[in-house]
Amino acid sequence: MKPRVYVEEPLRAGMQVELPLSAQHHARVLRLRQGEALVLFDGTGGEWDAVLVGKKTAQLGEHHAVERESPLAVTLVQGVSSGERMDYTVQKAVELGVAVIQPLLTKKGIVRLEGKRADARVAHWQRVVISACEQCGRNRVPELRPLIGFSDYALTPEGPAPRLLLSAQGRSIREFDAPGGATIAAGPEAGFALEEQATLERAGFVKASLGPRILRTETAALAALAALSALRGDF
Repeated sequence: MKPRVYVEEPLRAGMQVELPLSAQHHARVLRLRQGEALVLFDGTGGEWDAVLVGKKTAQLGEHHAVERESPLAVTLVQGVSSGERMDYTVQKAVELGVAVIQPLLTKKGIVRLEGKRADARVAHWQRVVISACEQCGRNRVPELRPLIGFSDYALTPEGPAPRLLLSAQGRSIREFDAPGGATIAAGPEAGFALEEQATLERAGFVKASLGPRILRTETAALAALAALSALRGDF
């Protein structure tokens, strides 16, 4: 399998591009040599054949209009969880075809981020998103929105209908029709506070259940994405 590399600048046939530092490191680890084939993409759609022409440089060849996007445009509103849990959620959500990720600071969340620490964490998640696209074959990079507090999101909640609030008390997720997309709200480790749940319901969210078992935060959103893909998407 050819290594896939995301390049931030717009690509065009015949151009030479300097590979990002992460790709240069990857090439060293894999011991790639001059003349070896790569696949490059810039996140706007399709992918490019490429050949390594130096330690840091690749030459672009033919463009292929290949798309591996889900037919469902799903927005994930995810209460920020701690450490690797959030990384795992972001990574696997991308693999499952999520279109938009909105990280949210909530009342019962363990993580408290602001200022430069918040910016650094979002930049880290963006790298996770790109790495997941490189791995899973997506040629369009999902939108990772800025980290905001719950009260800011509640002022203008965004995302397509149906809007599903994951809850053990809700209707089965299989009962919801999602012909073109959905919005999934998943809480952090301790879940959404009662007042946050009420606010989301006033904004049009409906409680949706994933069965009788209690799922961890890093499991719940991914199970919902997988269920929607199986019921209405491309599984």
